[in-house]
Amino acid sequence: MLHLRLITPPEKTGDVVRLIEGTVGTTHLVVLPGAARDPAGDVVLCDVAREAGDELLSGLQDLDIDGCGSIAVENIDLSLSQRADEAEAEAPGESADAVLWEHLTDATHEESTLSVTYLAFITLATMIAACGVVLDNAILIVGAMAVGPEFGPLAGICTAVVQRAPRLALRSLVALLAGFAVAMAVTVGFSHFMDAVGLFSEAKLEGDRPNTGFIYAPDWFSFVVAILAGAAGTLSLTSAKSGALVGVAISVTTVPAAANAAVALSYGDTRQTWGSSEQLLLNLLAILLAGTLTLLVQKGLWSKQRERLRKTG
Repeated sequence: MLHLRLITPPEKTGDVVRLIEGTVGTTHLVVLPGAARDPAGDVVLCDVAREAGDELLSGLQDLDIDGCGSIAVENIDLSLSQRADEAEAEAPGESADAVLWEHLTDATHEESTLSVTYLAFITLATMIAACGVVLDNAILIVGAMAVGPEFGPLAGICTAVVQRAPRLALRSLVALLAGFAVAMAVTVGFSHFMDAVGLFSEAKLEGDRPNTGFIYAPDWFSFVVAILAGAAGTLSLTSAKSGALVGVAISVTTVPAAANAAVALSYGDTRQTWGSSEQLLLNLLAILLAGTLTLLVQKGLWSKQRERLRKTG
């Protein structure tokens, strides 16, 4: 269930209440006349089944409540109410399949912002991966994958394409490209430093690396895994199962490939630099393709679901 807290101008409260009452899957409606001070207006509270949430939010936006008032949405972790159980049963579909497009757009917008924190995470992840490729240490590679924040901008681009949001697409693309550019540049300097203190060496990079050699040798398996991971990651975002993102992060070799390219570049090894760059681009493109197709399928299915919801109402 979702909990909505609305601030509405008095002249629109009646329309809002009628919309909520006419939406299948809503309950626990409360109206507090004149309770809001900034902005001034009435406070309307209600709970709605997740599968009916997108329909209700769209209706509220059509009433311009987001412009002249406020719309706040929270997930309800626990609701002990027979009426809530009945509301969820009335709403067609399953809550796990529901997509809140406004929430997805807002979440990906935040995750795809080029901030100091984002740059710090992707740079640290790339440097950790650099240690992993030189030492041929799979544990460090997995750790670097988990730390890397690059799925946020990738999801932002996919969402922007499906929702036709050019600003989100540009913001996400800038964060993705600038993030990897800064991370790789810093890692080149980090590699020179580690070589100067005797912790990195060209012999280690060029030696037999059974655990990490795949990073600069892209193949069809890399593409297939990235496709599957992109679909899984997108589903985890739309269904609010964020725990699955950890598995997605350690399934694709974006950050390790960037790290290997940076280390190889510091030693002038064009073969590994090019191979790692191919691996990086292959993974990024596969994730973008899978994520966009997954969202398009979900949008198509959810359009049918919303039509059923209207007919039910």
